This record gives sequence, C-alpha cells and structure tokens, in this order.
Amino acid sequence: MTALWTAKDAAAATGGTAQGNWTVTGVSIDSRTVEPEDLFIAIRGPNTDGHLHVKDALVKGAAAAMVARDWADGAADDGMPLLIVADTDEGLNRLARAARDRGKARVVAITGSVGKTSTKEALAQVLSQQAPTTATVGNLNNQWGLPLSMARMPAESIYGVFELGMNHAGELTPLSKLLRPNVAIVTTVESVHLEFFESEEAIADAKGEIFAGMGADGAAVLNAENRHFERLKRLAKEVGIGRVFSFGATPGADFHLIDWRIEDGGNHVEADLAGRRIRFRTGGAGRHWAMIGVSVLGVAWLLGADLDKAAAALADTFPPKGRGLRHRVRLPDGGIFTVIDESYNASPASMRASIAVLGATPVGAGARRIAVLGDMLELGKDSAILHAGLAPDLADAGVNMLFACGPDMSGLVAAVPPGIDTLHAGTSDGLIGPLTEAVRDGDVVTVKGSLGSRMAPVVEALLALGADPRGQACAAGKRG
Repeated sequence: MTALWTAKDAAAATGGTAQGNWTVTGVSIDSRTVEPEDLFIAIRGPNTDGHLHVKDALVKGAAAAMVARDWADGAADDGMPLLIVADTDEGLNRLARAARDRGKARVVAITGSVGKTSTKEALAQVLSQQAPTTATVGNLNNQWGLPLSMARMPAESIYGVFELGMNHAGELTPLSKLLRPNVAIVTTVESVHLEFFESEEAIADAKGEIFAGMGADGAAVLNAENRHFERLKRLAKEVGIGRVFSFGATPGADFHLIDWRIEDGGNHVEADLAGRRIRFRTGGAGRHWAMIGVSVLGVAWLLGADLDKAAAALADTFPPKGRGLRHRVRLPDGGIFTVIDESYNASPASMRASIAVLGATPVGAGARRIAVLGDMLELGKDSAILHAGLAPDLADAGVNMLFACGPDMSGLVAAVPPGIDTLHAGTSDGLIGPLTEAVRDGDVVTVKGSLGSRMAPVVEALLALGADPRGQACAAGKRG
C-alpha cells in the first residue's frame, strides 16, 4: 500500500521530531479502531488522554504514534516509533495543512442543518467514479474530525469532499480556515441546535462561517428555497467570494429542480444544470434526495467533472444507515413490510421530509403507514411547540398509526387528528412490544428521532422479525 506519510515528511509537516524510520498508510485518533500501519495521534480530549493508549495502539499494529513532548520526556525510552511534537492537537492541524498544501486537490466543504452527510456521501460517490477522491469518513466533522480527515488525504487526490459540523457560533471559522475550500455548500438552515442560539438567523450566521477560509476564486452553493438564502449570499460576498450559485425548484435557480417522483425505492429527477436539461436517478427517495442530487451535480459541474458520468453515478447513491435506508422484512406468516430507517437523528425539517417520504411510499392493500417517532433534542424553549407542529404533516401524509416516545412527543400525540391511532411511551423501549405485534403485510414503517432518543433499537427489533427476503436492504438492490 502506498505510503501516506513517511517519518521524515510527517516531522517536516508538524515541526516535530521523528523517532525511528517508519511509514504510515493511515491516521487514527482512536486506539480502539486503529489499523495496522496507522499513525496513532494521542489527543488529549475532554474524556480521555490518548497518551494512555499509545502502547495499546502500537501493539495493535500502528506504525508510529504522535505524542506530546512532555509525555515523551517522561516515558521509558524503549525505541518506540514516535513523532514527538509540542502539542498533539496542533500537530494534527499541521499535518492537515500539509496534506492540503502538498497536492492539487479541488476541495469542497459541506455544512447545513440537515442533509450534509447525505450530500457528502453522494458527492464523494459521484466524484470518485471519475478521479481519486478523499472524503470525510462518517461524520468526522468537528475540531478533531476535520483535520483527521484532511491528514488522511493522499497527495494524488484530485478531489476532497469534507463535512463541517457545528452547534455553537464560532466553530466553523477555524475549520474553514484550515480547509481553505474551493467550493462550499450550505444544504439548508433550519431550527436545529436552537438550545444554543437565540434565533434561526443566528444559526444562519454561524453556518456562513464556512466561507471564512475561501478566496475570491471560490464558489458558494446555496439553497434557493431556504429563507436565509439572501443572508448567506451576503455573508459570502462580504468575505470576497466571487461566485454564488443557487439550487432548488425556485424559478431562476442556477441548478434548477424541474420535477421528481419516487419510483422503485428511489427518485427519478429532471433538472436544468446551468442551462442544460438532464434526467437522472437517485438511490435515495424523497424530495430532499432530489435536492441533494441537483446540488451534487451542480458542484460536479463547477469542478469540471463529466456531468453525464456524474448523473449516472447518482443512481448508486443511497442513504447511510439510520438516514433513510430501506429494508423489506418477511414476517413469519410470509407477509412483507417495509422499514425506512431514519433513526440516526432528527430535526423539525428532517422530520417533515421523512414524513413526506412515508406519505409518498405506496402501501399494500389494507396496509398502513406507520410513523415511529422519538423526541427531537436541542430545540430549546419552543421544543414542545415544534413537536406538536408535526401533526398536520402526519395527516397530509396519510399516516394511519403513530408510535411516539419521549416527553415532548406527548404533545404531538395530543395534537394529531382522531383518525390516526396513537401510542405514547416514555422511552423507545416501551414501543418495541406493541409495534412488533402491530405490523402486518404491506405496512410501511418509518422510524426517526434524535440520537439521544435511542430509536435504533426499534429498527433492530423490526428487522429481527424476519430476514430481508432478498438478503439486503431493499433500497440497495441498497439512503432519504
């Protein structure tokens, strides 16, 4: 495997001192998941000090460890392969900067209240079909995750696709300045993390920090349908970004969504990309996946990628686990029902999108649309109102049954119209028994809630009722 960093190059990048003559093919900050030939970086985090696990990482096969000088001075000199730096946080950042500087990769930064991980995965899938591409693994998007992802970028990468996350003002500015993106996408701005912000406008301002590391030749790609579009456009212009592009169904959008429909577990989409009419398919279903597809193709066009190949590749983009992945489950009596796994996280906007997908998904004769919803967290003082406000969406989607858990979801249960059968429990565990007894042939069940609501066990219980008749998630054939 090609070396990612040699001892000499890593020492030069970080200003550190290499002990031993080693090469690494990967970078890790977690001794539990370190891979052979990794460089293990001993981060001093809020919960643990990585220096406590240096020897464990080396025993597991790490080729070397980046450690702080004060630790190295106190450690027994047993010839361990080390990269000794003044501070490992700064050492990681310097390694990230060096990775950004040494190659010629065109770099995309993605943020937004919802949809950033799905957009990142779709864009990485599209670009990787055409040239060497490095992308954030999972959602490693914070002060450690971003530089870690950057440090993993080989010099030969042509494209880099990185996710940037935040829940407080001031967090994206240093990340953007570290990454120095050529293109930045803001998927949307919604009422997420309101516990930490005075208003949605303040969230928009914080998302706009993604432009801080960009130059005049950079491009911003913004959601034309979002009410903060003009605010974000102004923020981009204020830092000197020369080009701002829009996407969405709004008339005049640069990357214009013309039409879409759910079919065969995914979408068929028609769009106008900067004057060119194009039709494509997305593996994920729902309007939000049509929007993802349009924004991804717009960015591919900005980067100079082949648009026809990019459009074809979108057919193989699917929701990651917990973000819309579909499963067909065979019951012991032979009946088959569908589970749409949205258990990873939730906000009012993503809840509405998921409910709309449930409403647009066909059910069998006599079968039901079932929404299984857990509390949306970090919504602040208006949380109860935001939960109850989902009632019209459930009615419009033709939902027949609502299984809900958590204190704030009690307000939604009280607000839904009489035609929807409801059950409320304090925790997700209280839903599993009644739900697994209720499902029947032809039902479609959407499971969604914030990570802290623990909705994943509900999905696991539904899947345990039987095996997928095709032995795989139905949307893969495999994300929404």
